[in-house]
Parts: sequence; C-alpha cells; structure tokens
Amino acid sequence: MNKEQKSQIIEEISQDLANYSHVYVTDISGFTVSTVNQLRKLCYSKDVKLKVVKNTLLKRAMDKSEKDYSELYETLNGPTAVMLCNTGNVPAKLIKDFRVKNAKPIIKAAFIEEAVYIGDNQLEVLCSIKSREELIGDIITLLQSPAKQVVSALQSGGGKLAGIVKTLSEKA
Repeated sequence: MNKEQKSQIIEEISQDLANYSHVYVTDISGFTVSTVNQLRKLCYSKDVKLKVVKNTLLKRAMDKSEKDYSELYETLNGPTAVMLCNTGNVPAKLIKDFRVKNAKPIIKAAFIEEAVYIGDNQLEVLCSIKSREELIGDIITLLQSPAKQVVSALQSGGGKLAGIVKTLSEKA
C-alpha cells in the first residue's frame, strides 16, 4: 500500500469518526467469511457501521479528529474492527446478541459521549446505557407525573365537593 492509498484510507476513517458519535473498538479475529457476513448484516440492520482497519491508520485518523481518542490508543493492537454508530448502546446489545452463538466479537474499548470504556468486562455497562431518545422519554414521564397527579386530585376533589353540596342541600 503506497502513501497515497494510506492517506485516502485515513481520510475515510476520519470522516467516519466525524459522522458518528460513538466508537467501539473490537476484535473479530478468527471469524470465517460467513460469520463476518452475518455480523455485517446484523450491523447494517441496526445502523451500525462495521469496518476492519489497520491499527496505525486508525490511530492516525483518531489523531486528526477533534475528539480526544488518546485513551483508546493502548487497545489498538492485534486485529481490530471498528463499530460506529449514533446510539451508544446499540453495538453493545448487538455484540451481546451475537455472542449467543459465537465467542466474539470482543470489546477492546468504547468511546461513548466523551466517556471511554476499556475492556470486554464493560459489556453489561454499555448495554445498560440509555439512548438519547430513552432519556428524553424518561424526562417527559417525570415531568408529566406531577401534572397528572394535580389534575387527578382536582377531578376527584370536584366530585367530592359536588357530593357534599348535594348532601347539604338535601338536609336543608
């Protein structure tokens, strides 16, 4: 591979890093072609971009990025595949589902919302991260709860008040 090809690949990876907010560095070594194709299909269906990269080219692309990926550098050894997405927990859930039948992919590291997770032991933590949409839904639910209670109290209180007025009017 000549210098021009390398710089083109680095530029492509840099664009991917700029377009996606979450990065998973994984190891899929030892997969057969059919297993890699199954993983690629699954990734495609979940809007996750899977890319097998050379560590040196990935590091150079990360250096060019505005984000600080320096904590991930120590994990860039051996065969590396990168999973890129815009929803933080999707690749972790995808990996967990894929591992039902396979021993890999193994998570080397993940970069989610400016936070770095190192090691495969972080899989459960990464799966439990809520997406932006889930967090917005939780906030809306929390904000609606007090208003619903006030409306409910006013409605039930109105019925009680009408009952008291009716009882008083019948006694008079």
